[in-house]
Amino acid sequence: MCIFLPVVFILHCILPGIRLKNALLLLASVLFYAYGEPVYIILLFVSTLLNYFCACLIESSKYKKVILTLAVICNLGILIVFKYTDFILGTVNTLTGLHLPLPQIRMPIGISFFTFQAMSYVIDVYRGTTKAQKNYAKVLLYISFFPQLIAGPIVKYHDIAQEIDNRTQSLEGVSLGIRRFSAGLCKKVLISNTMGLVADQLFGASAGNINAAGAWLGAISYMLQIYFDFSGYSDMAIGLGWMFGFHFKENFNYPYISGSIREFWRRWHISLSGWFLEYLYIPLGGNRKGKFRTVVNKMIVFLCTGIWHGAAVNFLFWGIYHGCFLMLEEYVPWIGRKGSKLKAVFQHIYALLVVCIGFVFFRADTMSQGLFWIKEMFTGFTWNAAAMSFAVQQITPVFLVTLAGALIACCPVIKTVNNKKWYAPFAYVCSLLGLVVCMLSLASGTYNPFIYFRF
Repeated sequence: MCIFLPVVFILHCILPGIRLKNALLLLASVLFYAYGEPVYIILLFVSTLLNYFCACLIESSKYKKVILTLAVICNLGILIVFKYTDFILGTVNTLTGLHLPLPQIRMPIGISFFTFQAMSYVIDVYRGTTKAQKNYAKVLLYISFFPQLIAGPIVKYHDIAQEIDNRTQSLEGVSLGIRRFSAGLCKKVLISNTMGLVADQLFGASAGNINAAGAWLGAISYMLQIYFDFSGYSDMAIGLGWMFGFHFKENFNYPYISGSIREFWRRWHISLSGWFLEYLYIPLGGNRKGKFRTVVNKMIVFLCTGIWHGAAVNFLFWGIYHGCFLMLEEYVPWIGRKGSKLKAVFQHIYALLVVCIGFVFFRADTMSQGLFWIKEMFTGFTWNAAAMSFAVQQITPVFLVTLAGALIACCPVIKTVNNKKWYAPFAYVCSLLGLVVCMLSLASGTYNPFIYFRF
């Protein structure tokens, strides 16, 4: 697969006509998904066909709401069967004492992303936001387009419908795309992987080897790992889109500079936040029916957000946890309102602390481990030799240099210099050097998990 992208890109550049270019991208997308999930490519086709026919029927039938309801039920049913069956049956067994067998269905890669993307298309057709696409191949291309197929960002059909039918590739777009792709790959390979090694070492250690120092080091390492993993993949998807003439919306906007949890969710995984805002929060009533109803609606949204991320109690708790702090911010205006610089500092610390604690539960294998980790972070001041030695072993020179780079990259430093004349050539040189380093790292076959592939 190492030559997959260059071959597809070159062919896309030289093929005449949008039809042939679309056929190439569709074939490449299907092969890309089949390479990782050869069996579940059938599921991708079924999901796409379902939503294609439902959208066409909605546009031509007088039973629009009935068809939409069936489409949503079928889409959610697919998610439940392939992602939540074991969790549901396991919960039933725990609560009732039954011993129902667990089918242990292997979850298709990226099922949450392409299912939500497909649902947004059908809902938009129902609302009249977009017209039903009569060409099935174009719908399949929209849902299966390989740059963002398995880990987002979630793209709405009306945002790229025109570019499916008519797009252009320019030298500037390709060069910016390569630069953005390289930056995302560097985020993933050079920062996220380094942070991930430390986080995995600490979260995988025995309880006796963890004290406050190790717990905080593990929590901060994972907090940086997940941000640079997911934002790195989003950058790569956006960059690849530019290279092929597509323009996806931004998915991250420096979330760790937030001064509240409300602001954090305006900056983190923007496509998912926007999806829930548009297709769940607003239909529930949004903030139009009083403060109490607003709080309830937000709690429902974040309960669903937690469930979307995974079939485990800790994901459910993570969603409720964020919902509780959003509720708090509705009733304690001091947290969310801007004020003096001193107040802004405290708000920033508050937001980072809440997010960091939340990600502990996101990373923990069980709720018990998450609770243990939080206990050690705030009470584990034992400083025994074994625990201290284990924590110090993780702080290598490579880790310290990467940590410094990560902390700088979390801040909008680039925004202050991107208008300077020297920045563009400097950025291109750095991106190419970074690309070479990443390729050497990937060729060595080292640790390279993508966290969001499992969602």
